[in-house]
Formats: sequence, structure tokens, C-alpha cells
Amino acid sequence: MTKSRLEAFSDGVLAIIITIMVLELKIPHGTELSDLIPVYPYFLSYVLSFIYVGIYWNNHHHMLHTVNKVSGGILWANMHLLFWLSLVPFTTGWMAENHFAPLTLTLYGVDLLMAAIAYFILQKRILTIHGEGSLLKKAIGNDIKGKISPVLYIAAIILSFFNQWASGAIYVLTALIWLIPDRRIEKVIYG
Repeated sequence: MTKSRLEAFSDGVLAIIITIMVLELKIPHGTELSDLIPVYPYFLSYVLSFIYVGIYWNNHHHMLHTVNKVSGGILWANMHLLFWLSLVPFTTGWMAENHFAPLTLTLYGVDLLMAAIAYFILQKRILTIHGEGSLLKKAIGNDIKGKISPVLYIAAIILSFFNQWASGAIYVLTALIWLIPDRRIEKVIYG
């Protein structure tokens, strides 16, 4: 399989994930601003999950710019990542439907943690094929954001049983950390 097919398939799956999430937004009954209050959990969880899926799409896109050849291991690692990301609409919807109840925040965090682990595995598969001198290896360096994110997810998962607001704040903080443009790959590729 060529890199372009892997990119096209992944882009299509991520587009479907976002579409499914937006379809979960409930349309308010009424025309007053106060009619929006019952739908705020759906909107907040959608915005957060949209940001996460967007971050994964962006980072996946940049990472694949460093790929010259695709192996079976890369294909399966990519499918592993897409599996966890495909669960985001479910965990997002469950969290919203139950107004950020502890167990829903926990499952949301587990999904984010597993997606982070899957992304790390995909990155390692690419490095295995392309070597330590590859563009990707030069670009990621010590990958502080990649190492701190799973720690933050684990903290949020644990906190979800004790303080939902703190748990949610950590999920938002982690997304904000990744929203800051990461130009490591662009610098290596484009100079």
C-alpha cells in the first residue's frame, strides 16, 4: 500500500468520526437563549472532542509527511490508532448524555489514553522502518508533549472519581497544550 492510500483512508475515517460527533448535537426545542441550557453538555463535549480529533488529524498528517514506505506493521498500528479514535463519538456522547458523571469521564480518559498509546506505537513502527536517522526521529526529539499527555490522562482518570471538574480541566489543559502549534516536523522537512 502506498503512503497516499494510508493518508486518504485515515483522513476519511477521521472525517466520519467528526461527522458522527456533530450528529450527536441535540437541537434545542425553542427559540430562546435559555433553550440552549439543556444542550450545553453536548456542545462542550463536542468542542473538546472536535479539538482532540483535529489535533490527531494534524499530527498524523505531519507525521506521515516523514514516511517514505509503508509496512504491514505501520498499517496495523494506524488501524489501532483509528480504532481508539473511532470510539471518541461514543465516549463523548455518553459523557454529555450523563452530564460528565465520574464513570463517563473515566471512560473518556481511557479512550484518550489508549489513542495516545496507539499514536506512540504508530510512531515507533514508522521509526523502526525508517531508522534512527529519519526525518521523524530528528523532528520528535525528546517529545515532551508526547510523554506528558499520558501522565495527564492518567491523573484525570484517577481524579474523575473524586472531582469531575478537576478531571475535565485536565482534559481541557491537555488539549490546550497540543493546540499550541508544534512545528518540529515542519522545521525538519521545510527548514
